[in-house]
Amino acid sequence: MIDYGQFCTVARGAEVIGQRWTPLVVRELLCGSTRFNDIHRGVPRISRSLLAERLRTLEEVGVVRRVSTGSGVEYQLTSAGEELRPIVMALGHWGARWIGSRLKRDQLDAGFLMWDVRRFMRVDECPEGRRIVIHFRLTDAPAGERVWWLVVSGGEVDLCREDPGQEVTLVVESTVRTLTDIWTGERRHADAVKTRAIRVVGASSDADDLWRWLGRSVFAETRAGRPRPGARGAGAGSRGASADIAVTRGQDG
Repeated sequence: MIDYGQFCTVARGAEVIGQRWTPLVVRELLCGSTRFNDIHRGVPRISRSLLAERLRTLEEVGVVRRVSTGSGVEYQLTSAGEELRPIVMALGHWGARWIGSRLKRDQLDAGFLMWDVRRFMRVDECPEGRRIVIHFRLTDAPAGERVWWLVVSGGEVDLCREDPGQEVTLVVESTVRTLTDIWTGERRHADAVKTRAIRVVGASSDADDLWRWLGRSVFAETRAGRPRPGARGAGAGSRGASADIAVTRGQDG
């Protein structure tokens, strides 16, 4: 663990939270992921051995508790871990407001994008009693990450890499960057559809409802309302740190 050699509690807190990958691990726990594999899916570029080490450290300092259940091991946030929620949220809103999605090619991640879409899917906006299957085709994603299916049924959301063999409601075809920009609030979906940067194929009523079903990142509103070049003041468009991170729903398909 980092050691700044200071008694200052900013330094002491940063020794725990400031380690590489740790803020993202905490983010996943705050999003409701409790299983090792689910946490890893949210931080796919960390090695499994390093993730295990980071979880052990968080357990040692009292941020996480490791609980054995009938179906395996879960990692649950303690009260100390829950108190990190406004800190992580504030960091996310600050990044959305001032850093945004000026992304390099290697920062675009189809797998994490689809995982994030899955867990924030607005199930309550989907038609009750109807199965919704959305087939995503990400044209420039690496092989193995180009096709995805989101299946909403019975109030649960499954994310599948293999065809679930069910009737498709909508097909969404896009580059990873375009869908990422829409998801993060960098770009309006209507503009992307109008310029054909993204294609939605299916019944027109379902296509109109798609964006209400999907929603956007919890930080998208802040990004959409960011100060523009030359704008003065820092108050417009930010929701602050009061927004909450939703709990993960569903299982992998």
